[in-house]
Amino acid sequence: RTSPRLLCVATQQKNGQNLEEDQSQSQNEQKVEPSSAEKRLPEEKAKLEEQLKDVTDKYKRALADAENVRQRSQKLVEEAKLYGIQSFCKDLLEVADILEKATESVPKEEIKDENPHLKSLYEGLVMTEVQIQKVFKKHGLLRLDPVGAKFDPYEHEALFHTPMEGKEPGTIALVSKIGYKLHGRTLRPALVGVVKDA
Repeated sequence: RTSPRLLCVATQQKNGQNLEEDQSQSQNEQKVEPSSAEKRLPEEKAKLEEQLKDVTDKYKRALADAENVRQRSQKLVEEAKLYGIQSFCKDLLEVADILEKATESVPKEEIKDENPHLKSLYEGLVMTEVQIQKVFKKHGLLRLDPVGAKFDPYEHEALFHTPMEGKEPGTIALVSKIGYKLHGRTLRPALVGVVKDA
């Protein structure tokens, strides 16, 4: 005869098996029918991935814009350093022109030892002119004296056209006023006469 204790254990085991079977059946039923929250998860995931892609794209664009602004600002600063003296140089060009005219106006035959005052004045003007050209060159300001060169509208301003024998048409025959360039940029075009076809 089986003892009541064994029956009780057997009943518990049977009930435990039934309980486990019931749990596994309920889990299978839950797997078969996903809840509405589980159905929304893929949609929310796709939505979040799209938002992440959009935010990442905006971030990259903002970085690129910031870099472009930085480069433009740096270029403007460098140009300001180079060309900031432009108006000052234009004013000094007038002084250089006056010095050049003064030295050209002195007749060469008058510069003699018998005329020491004129000779020393002339030599002082020439030295001043040479010195001002050195200062110009030091700061990137170069003379344009284009006699015989091809006419370039970016560097020269034509005052007149004239036929000339032995000269190629389109070349510069005469320079009325010297031009200047500041760091490769034309500051003042040279005023010139251009050879034309006869």
